[in-house]
Amino acid sequence: MRPAIFIFGLLLITAQIAPRTSTAAPLQSPRVVDRIVARVEDDIILQSQVRELAAFQMLVEGRAESDDKLLQELIEQWIVETEATESHFPQPAQSEVDRELSRLQNQFGSPEKYAARLGDLGLSSDEVRGLLSQQIYVVRYVDYKFRPTVQVESADVDTYYKNELTPELRRNNQPVPDRASVDKQIREVLTQRGISSLTAKWLDDTKSRLKIEIEPSSDKP
Repeated sequence: MRPAIFIFGLLLITAQIAPRTSTAAPLQSPRVVDRIVARVEDDIILQSQVRELAAFQMLVEGRAESDDKLLQELIEQWIVETEATESHFPQPAQSEVDRELSRLQNQFGSPEKYAARLGDLGLSSDEVRGLLSQQIYVVRYVDYKFRPTVQVESADVDTYYKNELTPELRRNNQPVPDRASVDKQIREVLTQRGISSLTAKWLDDTKSRLKIEIEPSSDKP
């Protein structure tokens, strides 16, 4: 599961724009601007949430996944947030959100370039802030849930250092540090891998027990 960004404002409804009338042109049919794309238990996921997640990925990573993958990510994020909320897991401090938002803005070189990119993607500053806050919340919860169960042995560190780190550095013509100096960093990399693996299994098991209904795409026959 990617680091998580999602909106679960599930009180929204399918919206329509009322047709205009004109003596110079015929009436236009209502145009659907949002629709339900999935149901998870008693909640819904909207097409607008898929579009918003795609826009946020474009902002942060410069690319977005397919709609199918975005929807699966939103379902998985629903699972994480639902359990975290029921567990009364604390929301991130505003100072932490401020820090991550500042880092994101700094990637664009100037406030003007950042604002222009938001405009291109159809995102507001408040939406980005909310998405960042949710990302922090989800990532922190799965770390809290699974980190204590991940065990990294010295042999695992040795294997990573020999078979992955050293060859990668040499391919890029970079100096290879001694094993002891990177022990802590390697342990964290392997811990994160363990967390990701446990999270994926938990999400798959949880999805198999939930009532999940995916609506057919409106552009498919």
